[in-house]
Amino acid sequence: MTSKPKEEQPAAKEPAEAEEPVPDQEETEQPAEPEKNAEEEPAEPEKSTEEEPAEPEEDEETKYLRLMADFQNYKKRAEKEKSNVYAYANEKLATELLTVLDNFERALEHEGEDAGFQTGMELIIKQFFEVLEKSGLAEIHALGEDFDPNFHHAVMNEETGEYESGKVCGVMQKGYTLNGKVIRPAMVKVAN
Repeated sequence: MTSKPKEEQPAAKEPAEAEEPVPDQEETEQPAEPEKNAEEEPAEPEKSTEEEPAEPEEDEETKYLRLMADFQNYKKRAEKEKSNVYAYANEKLATELLTVLDNFERALEHEGEDAGFQTGMELIIKQFFEVLEKSGLAEIHALGEDFDPNFHHAVMNEETGEYESGKVCGVMQKGYTLNGKVIRPAMVKVAN
């Protein structure tokens, strides 16, 4: 037992000797002040550690509120995308059916010998267009309107006294919107 305390004592003395040599009186007064500062410094971190838990709580609340707002924005965005998918899901089909509708209208422009046949074609076109209207399709009215590049595609300019300059004076191909979105602009002639 005596050998163990002897070993511990020299080990304890070595770090003490290495840390500080024996100082004069003037030197002892100066290190005493830094020791006080060292004592004061731990007191300040204790205060800051008391304040720090309050800040993380605020951060957690802020994080929670941001997360809730992000989630609500995600739900709104997902709902909007879903409604857009439903609204414009038929866009490709409607665009392809427009060529069929155009061909029906061209066929009606030619007068046939059989009046019953023409009447039947008119009824078919009317029914066909009503079905497309239920899906959200609408015709862009262009003749006599001001030229609007959002709805009209100008193919040519024409000198005419019937319409003012900048007005649509002829429609070469009808334009259509699907649920308010232009799927095909009207091909028009514009008056000079």
